[in-house]
Amino acid sequence: MRSRTLLWWGTGMLVAATLLGAAIVFGYTEPPGFDTWWNDRISASRSDWMLSFALLLDHIGGGWVAILLVPMLVIIALLIARRWQAAVFAAVAFLVSAGAVQLLKHLFGRARPEDMIVASDFGSFPSGHAANAATIAMVLWLVFPRVWTAILGIAWVVVMAISRTLLSVHWATDTLGGALVGAGVVLVLGAWLLPWVTGSRRDDPAVTSVG
Repeated sequence: MRSRTLLWWGTGMLVAATLLGAAIVFGYTEPPGFDTWWNDRISASRSDWMLSFALLLDHIGGGWVAILLVPMLVIIALLIARRWQAAVFAAVAFLVSAGAVQLLKHLFGRARPEDMIVASDFGSFPSGHAANAATIAMVLWLVFPRVWTAILGIAWVVVMAISRTLLSVHWATDTLGGALVGAGVVLVLGAWLLPWVTGSRRDDPAVTSVG
């Protein structure tokens, strides 16, 4: 994808996330039918091992671990790989993604499900855990555009999203919104920074493509 394509896709994802949040919060007095159906189905499917795994992801994907430890590990790994521009790109992406999530949380102030298993912060939409997972996945895919990074990234986001509804701390549409925000932020930033990260010229279509 060229820089312009990254920009369009990223902007589209951010707009879609914002419109989704507005439609849910201002268009319904109760959660949409799909959200209620999904949370009922997944809560009925809970097992001990699923809950244990979801609690582990809750710890990894939130709090100081997600805000500091995981981003630092990604940045350190990129520095070890001698990709300092990519490390800077990742740091900026983590900061902007977290800021965008908090902005939308306070803008919409959506109520969380009533049967939460773990305590969580204010605002259900969008999911910060899903956004963080999507940010990591998209950064790594743009820096290392391979099939395996795409597959692992998608799997990581999906598993994280499911775990949030399994713990009843988010509605399904919260996780979709979070994934859109996290991926969208990275794509928009990538449209501007990826040529610098890869050492290519923005106006050269042959070298501004990903992959």
